[in-house]
Amino acid sequence: MVNQDSQQLPAQANQKSIETVLAFDFGTKKIGLALGNSLLRVARPLQTIKHHSNDLTFQQIQKLIKEWEITLFVVGLPRHPDGNAHEMTNRCTRFGNQLLGRFHLPVVWMDERYTSATANHQHGDIDAQAAVMILEQYFASTPSYQIDDSFLNRNK
Repeated sequence: MVNQDSQQLPAQANQKSIETVLAFDFGTKKIGLALGNSLLRVARPLQTIKHHSNDLTFQQIQKLIKEWEITLFVVGLPRHPDGNAHEMTNRCTRFGNQLLGRFHLPVVWMDERYTSATANHQHGDIDAQAAVMILEQYFASTPSYQIDDSFLNRNK
């Protein structure tokens, strides 16, 4: 039974909507995936896709987009330790551009230097763990979600 007198949380005009984020640790043979959202700001490993062909890979990604209602992609962008681009930088950029072109969802690139090396020291799926680190970097680089709790003080 719903109490019709209960107050609803006020909508804020300047507050962005909650994003469901799919992060990628792209490799030529495997792609690690992590999932999170902008409200909780917690990343969790999802799975690793074996990259046999673009068509199969993008079919699997399409299923995940529908299943999890993805609204944003975060793609790890590898670089040399000095920050310069290399061959995999270009491949990851191309992959992110393909995501944008196929699914019409925004793509954010995050520096992923050392994520795979760090993920090697953790248990479980190394590629998905690297994607978690990429997503955690994204959350750390974006403003946290602000909740207006002024409605709590209305009747005081």
